[in-house]
Amino acid sequence: MKFEKKIDFAVLLSVTNANPNGDPLNGNRPRADYNGFGEMSDVCIKRKIRNRMQDLGHPVFVQSDDRADDGCISLKDRAKFLEKVKSHDEFARTACEKWLDVRSFGQVFAFKGFGCASVGVRGPVSLHQAVSINPVDTYSMQITKSVSGERKNESERGSDTMGMKHFVRFGLYQVKGSINVQLAEKTGFSQEDALVVKEALRTLFVNDASAARPDGSMEVVRVYWWEHNCKDGQYSSAKVHRLLKVNPKVDTPASVEDYDIQLDELPGLSCEVIEGM
Repeated sequence: MKFEKKIDFAVLLSVTNANPNGDPLNGNRPRADYNGFGEMSDVCIKRKIRNRMQDLGHPVFVQSDDRADDGCISLKDRAKFLEKVKSHDEFARTACEKWLDVRSFGQVFAFKGFGCASVGVRGPVSLHQAVSINPVDTYSMQITKSVSGERKNESERGSDTMGMKHFVRFGLYQVKGSINVQLAEKTGFSQEDALVVKEALRTLFVNDASAARPDGSMEVVRVYWWEHNCKDGQYSSAKVHRLLKVNPKVDTPASVEDYDIQLDELPGLSCEVIEGM
């Protein structure tokens, strides 16, 4: 079904004793701005959405190496069947038809030896970075690996390896996003694709557990989904996103219950509120 009505959405997600998105330039500590507000990059969130798209059975172009399901070892290898296409329009159309993440988020194809030197696709789904409602406390724990990785003989003992593990004690983060009709028309993004994105957001942390994010430490609290009645939207995305008001009720929140969550309304615009898993 053709995608014909603009959508705005917001997601509240909680973090408990986990590292939601490590900063490689800061010792992999959880990302935070200079005022202490926690952050998750839009790239991190899109990676999780792509993983869920794969789990839901949809072809994805940008796959993690450990989740590659088509035998391809690189993006160039995955796009190799398009190497002789010389029309930029045909290249973009074929890529959008094949891969859900391309027609959702867009993609830049720039590979040597291809008939099209560089092809850019702008996707209709845009995401803000996630930001915590209030400043988060980051804790660090020193860890030791006492297992010998390599020994010359049985009597030799390998030296311990020291390291650090960083995590957020608790934080409530908000993600904002929109789906643009005009760009959806160009990539072929459909109403069914929008439903896949909604389900991916609702189940964002399914199959996402790791040492930094143990199962249950990351949780989608609620998804707010506004569908306008026209292409351009009845209101601006900024005005719609401001309808969701989240304020801490205590100085140091330790759970979602420590926040006052209110949803205001705009005339003629309804919101579907979806509980996370």
